[in-house]
Amino acid sequence: MKNIKAIIFDAYGTLFDVNSAAEKCKSKIGDKWENFANYWRKTQLEYTWLRSLMGRHKDFWKITEDSLDKSMAAFEIDSGMKNELLDLYKILSPYPEVRTTLEKLKEKKYKLAILSNGTPSLLNELAESNELKNLFDDIFSIEEVKIYKPSSKVYDIPIKKYDIKKDEVAFLSANTWDVSGAGNYGFNSVWVNRNKNIFDKLDFIPKNEVKNLNQLLDII
Repeated sequence: MKNIKAIIFDAYGTLFDVNSAAEKCKSKIGDKWENFANYWRKTQLEYTWLRSLMGRHKDFWKITEDSLDKSMAAFEIDSGMKNELLDLYKILSPYPEVRTTLEKLKEKKYKLAILSNGTPSLLNELAESNELKNLFDDIFSIEEVKIYKPSSKVYDIPIKKYDIKKDEVAFLSANTWDVSGAGNYGFNSVWVNRNKNIFDKLDFIPKNEVKNLNQLLDII
C-alpha cells in the first residue's frame, strides 16, 4: 500500500476482544461461555443491521443490552449476572499486539483513528481503561450519522474530517462485512483474520490479509 495518510481501525473484534467479557465470567457461566459470547455478538450485529434497515436507530449500548437480554434467555443464564457482564463489556481487553503496533505506527507519523459502531462514551472508556487513548488522533462513532456499518455514510466520517482521498486510507477490521463495506467504499481494506475464517462474498476481495495487527507493519 502506497501513499497512505490515515490508518483507521474498527474497534470491536479488531482492537478489542468482544468475548473477553463472558470469558471473565466463565467460572459462573460454565463450559457454554464461548457459545454464549458468540451468540451475544451475532445477535448484537443483527440488531444493528436490522435497525439500520428499519430506520429505527438505537445507540450501540442499548443494542448491546437488548442483545444480552435475548442471549441470556437463550442460554438460561442467571439474570443477576446482567450488570456484571455489561460492566465488563465497557472494559473489554485489547488483543496482545495492539499497543506495540499502534506505538510503531505512531512513530511513523500516520493519522491513527478508530471508526466504530460504539457510542463516543463507550469507545473513550475502552481506550482510556486500556491506556490507549493517547495513541489515537481521533475516535469516530457512527452516532455522528445515526446509522450502522456498513453504510457508506459511516465511512464518509473520517474522509470529511481529514479531507483526504479514499485510497489514502488503510482500514483494518476483523469483520468481513466491515472489510467489504469499507473496500467497496474505496478504502484500502485489510482483513484481520485471527481465526482462519472464510471471507464473505460481498463484491469485494481484500488485497491484504493479516493474522494480527503486527503484520500490518510489513505491508504499509
